This record gives sequence, C-alpha cells and structure tokens, in this order.
Amino acid sequence: MRILFFIIIFSYSLTANSQGTYESNFNKFRQYYTLLRYHYLDSVDFNKIIESAIVKSLENLDPHSNYLPAKESKSEGERLKGNFEGIGISYNVYKDTLTVMEVIAGGPSEKIGLLPGDKLIKINDTLFAGKSNYKADDYVSRLKGPKGTKVKLTMLRDQKQYEFVITRDVIPLYSVDISTMIDEQVGYIKLNKFAATTPQEIKQALIELNQLGMKHLILDLQNNGGGMLQAAVVLCDEFLESNSLVVYTKGLHYPAQNFETSSSGLFRKGKLIVLVNENSASASEITAGAIQDWDRGLIVGRRTFGKGLVQRPFKLEDNSEIRLTTAEYFTPTGRFIQKPYNKGDRSEYKTELLNRAQAGLLTKKDTIRPPDSLMKLTLKSKRKVYGGGGITPDIYVPIDTSLNSEYFGKLRRQGILDKFYNEFVDQNKSKIKSLYPEYTDFVKNFVVNDSVLYPLKIMADSAKIKQDSVYNANATKVMNTVIKANIGRQIYGIKCFYRVVLEIDDVFQRAMAVVRENFAKYKVRND
Repeated sequence: MRILFFIIIFSYSLTANSQGTYESNFNKFRQYYTLLRYHYLDSVDFNKIIESAIVKSLENLDPHSNYLPAKESKSEGERLKGNFEGIGISYNVYKDTLTVMEVIAGGPSEKIGLLPGDKLIKINDTLFAGKSNYKADDYVSRLKGPKGTKVKLTMLRDQKQYEFVITRDVIPLYSVDISTMIDEQVGYIKLNKFAATTPQEIKQALIELNQLGMKHLILDLQNNGGGMLQAAVVLCDEFLESNSLVVYTKGLHYPAQNFETSSSGLFRKGKLIVLVNENSASASEITAGAIQDWDRGLIVGRRTFGKGLVQRPFKLEDNSEIRLTTAEYFTPTGRFIQKPYNKGDRSEYKTELLNRAQAGLLTKKDTIRPPDSLMKLTLKSKRKVYGGGGITPDIYVPIDTSLNSEYFGKLRRQGILDKFYNEFVDQNKSKIKSLYPEYTDFVKNFVVNDSVLYPLKIMADSAKIKQDSVYNANATKVMNTVIKANIGRQIYGIKCFYRVVLEIDDVFQRAMAVVRENFAKYKVRND
C-alpha cells in the first residue's frame, strides 16, 4: 500500500511548489487514509479509493500519463511484447456463437487444423454456442492459458461437429498486417503497431520483397497509434544511413538522450513513401519525422495526431501499472510535435480530432500553419517543416466525403452488415474456396454483384433501411469493396482484407501515383 501512496505523491511532486514539501504531502494523504479507516460511517473499498486517487492525480498532469489496472496492464504488455500464450485465433461473436475469423500462422490452432469460419460449440464439454450470458472475458479466460496446457474444442464446420485437442503455446502478435508486391517494382508494408518484434518482422518483410524485385516501397502507418520508441529507432535502421539521429528525448529527471541508427539497412536506396493520417501517433510520428527530416522519403496523407511525450511504465505491487510521462521527444531537426494541451483538462484534448474534422481540416487542405518560430529546415534539402502539432505530410490527401453512404452507414451501425457477412460466408464458403483457391485469386476475380447483395437487400428491407435517394456510383463502389474485403477476411484472413481495401484507399492511391513521378521535384533522395 505504501508503494501506491508513493506513486500518488510522486505524481503530485512533479509539479510541486511552495505549497508543500514531499513529506508534508505524504503525511497529509496518510492522515486522510486514517480518517477514512477509523472515522467514516461505513466500510470503505480502499482499492477503489486508491485507484481513484491515482487516476485523478494523473489527470492533473499531461494527457498521456495514465493508470492501468492489472488486467489491462497484462494485456498491454502482451501487445507490446508481441506475444501471448493461448491457442492462436482471432474471432468474432455473432448470435451468441464464436466464429473463427483468422488462424494465426504457425500457432497451435493452425497446426491442429482449425480454419476461418469454424464455429465454437463447446469448450472442454461445456456448451458455449447460443449462450447469451457469456461475455468476451469468458471466452478469453478459457481459450488463453499457459504454454503446454491443453483445451478441447468442439467446432461446427459444414454442418458437422469436429473435436480438436489443442496444446496452448506462445502466440505471436504480428505488427505487420501484410507485406506484398503491388506491381513488379512497388512493395507495400502495412504496420499496425510498434512492438518488440516489429524490427524483425519488417526486416523479414523487406528481405522477401527484395527477393521479389522491389525497387520502391510504400510503408503504411495510417491508424498506427505507436508503441515502443526503440522499435521505431531500429525500424529506421532499414531506411537511413548509419549513425543518423532518429529522435532525441529530454525531461526534468532524465538527461537528454540521442537515439541513432546503427546497422546496415535493407532499403536505403529506392523511392520511399510513408502513409499517415490523423490517427498515426507516437512511434509512427517518430518514424515519419525522421524520414522527413533526413529527406529520405515523402510523407503522404493527413497531419498526424501530435504526440510528443514519452511514457515510462512503473509496475505496482498488485501488478497494476502507472505509465508516467518522463520526457519529451524531438525529431532530428529539433521539432517538438506534441499538440497543445492544458494540464488538468483532458476534455478539449480528447475532442481535438473531432474539432479538426468539424473545421474541415480533414476534408480540405489543412490550413493550420504553425508560427515561424516552430519552423525547421530539413537536414539535406533544407525544406521547411514545422513542429507544434503532429507531422505535416509533404503531400496532403483529404477525406472524400462524397464516398460516404448513409444507407451503408445504417447497415453497419445496426449490425446488418455483420449478420450478412456471417450468413453469406456460412452458405458460400466452400463454393468460393473452390472457385478461388488462393486469396490473390479472390482479390482479382471475385465481384460483388446483385446476386451477392440480394440477401443484404432483404435484411435491409426487413429493418426498414432504404437506399439513398441519390445514386452515387463512387459511394456504391466503396460499399461493395468493403463488403468484398470483409467476406475475404472471413475466408482468407487479414491479408486478403487489406489487399482489397487498398482499391478505395485514397492515400494509398495517391502514393502509387507519386511513386511513378520524378522524385527530384520533391527534393528528397532515392538513390
């Protein structure tokens, strides 16, 4: 308990002034605890009191210092470590039945023969199908478990039940969703987070793409919220010259520290384009900022989130965790890309992206220009770049609102699409697999036509959801592409999903146009 007190007071002491010393603050809180224990009229849940005090005190600091209860701390640790112990599937629960969405390559479920689309009936002879009282944690607690332990699953496939005895193992959590060749020269890598395994995953992807003849690369960091700073530094080894500064950090209690590239990279020549948007944050911004500052490649998309603060995890005695901001980070040119915030008021910070959208800064040219005092010059070509609120892309790509469909939105929000995907795949999976043995065949040849959409129309009519009064060919194309991508995901996995949705990703399409242009006019190097 004393450790918890210490952390609370330590959080306050970061901003302490003449109002009190550390000792007097500590004694004051201890007196408060004693009053509650011996004088309050009722029993007190002290765990709840302590957690509330920690959370509230952190809210008086910056917007990224936060507290994680033990369960959340474990889950986040697994995400950043890059693995967990379990059976190796991702799944969706529909109509109170768990359906396998993806079987993780190399995991025990793949080895034993589980397939996407399999439906869970029993876990260790306990019926789970059709049980509405089960929550997500009920599945997780029974499917996850220590390496070497066994679990028996009864699954439904093609209207037949099969039993699988699966030995749990260490399951990788991949940060690379897909790496593929778009054409004979352009490679593409989609990265979803920065974890301990990210550098090795990227290295392996680059080796394979180089073997396939890659000359240019599109690195997709859209919606990548970041992760481990060190993973971003090692990732930049692949693109920047040795001993190039990637980022530096400094804080009140931590001396300034430079992070530089070291080893010889696998893609230091060739056109490099990094895709970002308003949800690209933290380590994504470190990567994009370093590549931009060194004039190594082009940043395409929309202004990034704007997180320039470094958090250090502190474990507490009950395995909960405080992630305390200990330093600020700066790009190689000295840009501080943290967007403004008010201490003690997180509400405005949380709505900043919404405010940006309402101001039209995501759907038209981002007109926010930081003051000249935040301007820096890139290190090779001396181009102007700015700090003070995210990484501003070299080439801006707005969101095209004309592609939105209210009809499609209602289908999604009311769960009609989810129902359609599950029922369509149930009825057509075998046929689709026979027609398109590989996901690349499906991507190239499967067409969402009236026959495919007919069951969806019946469901929409039943829910009294009418199609838009104004026919929009582009919006219809987007809807059909998303439907195709989700059908493909349930049958072939996440790689199929991304390969399909790239067809309607304006940021990616703009990057493909740019990669075919003369890079010299952008004053970035690619030799």
